[in-house]
Amino acid sequence: MTIAEPAQRPPKAAMLVAQRIVRDALRDNLRPGDLLLPERTMLEKYQTGRGTLREALRLLEFQGVIALKPGPRGGPVLQSPDASHLASTVVLLMQMKQAPFRTIVEVRTTLEPMISGLAASRMSEESLDDLKSTIEQMRDELDDQHSFLDANKRFHDIIAWSSGNTLFGYIIDSLLGIMDGTVLGVDYPSHRRAAILKAHEEIFEALKSRDPEASQARMTEHILAYERYAERKFPQVLKEIIPWDSRFYS
Repeated sequence: MTIAEPAQRPPKAAMLVAQRIVRDALRDNLRPGDLLLPERTMLEKYQTGRGTLREALRLLEFQGVIALKPGPRGGPVLQSPDASHLASTVVLLMQMKQAPFRTIVEVRTTLEPMISGLAASRMSEESLDDLKSTIEQMRDELDDQHSFLDANKRFHDIIAWSSGNTLFGYIIDSLLGIMDGTVLGVDYPSHRRAAILKAHEEIFEALKSRDPEASQARMTEHILAYERYAERKFPQVLKEIIPWDSRFYS
């Protein structure tokens, strides 16, 4: 006697409408900032009820795909989703699995050197200039931890997006929003910030030279140095469960 597998639940009507809205927006070559169709037109086009349509729009708004502009000339506006929505989901899933902060460190240790190697041959001159500006900010604001860490995040972000792989860009961008560790108590004293700056300068030179092997090696050294520092100074932080808290991906 065979046991029948449970029937797969059909997608909710609101999800189907949301998928059609996205598909139509892309087909019509809409760009971030463009208004989508007004509600009345959508109701007719998608042959659905007002409640279902509004739920579909809320789904898209939650994912950062649209923003709802108020007013008589308002309506759903197409957005360019950022990685904060992915970060929120990652943190929630990690909390549900009781995955510690160390998990994020391990993923970056594995991915970022490879990404840096890809960026060495794919990065544009404009991105190299942007990367240089982050180093200048870090050098000029060495005594300002907040500004320093902002430049540090942009440095890694630019390299990830310069890999030419959109998924790597979103993954690293989302992890960067979680990983600076200051909310959990990780501190970066001046000598540590100076070491980070030196590592970034070495990575930049390797990328500027279009040397994938050197770029990968310098990034590996840099990420492992962070891991050793955290192990030595903040071992308990690495064991902490990251809460599903907007402080980490705002």
